[in-house]
Amino acid sequence: MSEKKNSNVIRLKSDLQEVRAIAKRVRMSPHKVRKVIDQIRGRSYEEALMLLEFMPYRACYPILQAVCSAAANANHNLGLSKANLVISKVMVDQGPVLKRFRPRAQGRGYPIRKPTCTITVFVKNQTS
Repeated sequence: MSEKKNSNVIRLKSDLQEVRAIAKRVRMSPHKVRKVIDQIRGRSYEEALMLLEFMPYRACYPILQAVCSAAANANHNLGLSKANLVISKVMVDQGPVLKRFRPRAQGRGYPIRKPTCTITVFVKNQTS
């Protein structure tokens, strides 16, 4: 019987394993999201949840969803406890840009850029 490979589990050289979650096409500027993810990088899962819930930025909610999804992936796929998880890496990449035109005076149109981003969260088990 062949085993099904899971694309969310990344095996490292040692016994440490990283689990990831990806949020694609988040309708927000990558620059604004980076401001928030710099605060949670390297923190424990529970500490990151507390920070994201009480920070006053709009970017916190999609990051919170991605962090919770990564923890759920780690719990379901590897059986890791959520209390022992650490956010090892968080990345934000630029996604496709929605281009629109805003009508202006005398029949002109000004371009409007609506940026999107991709948020990738990696969690791993905390080493004692």
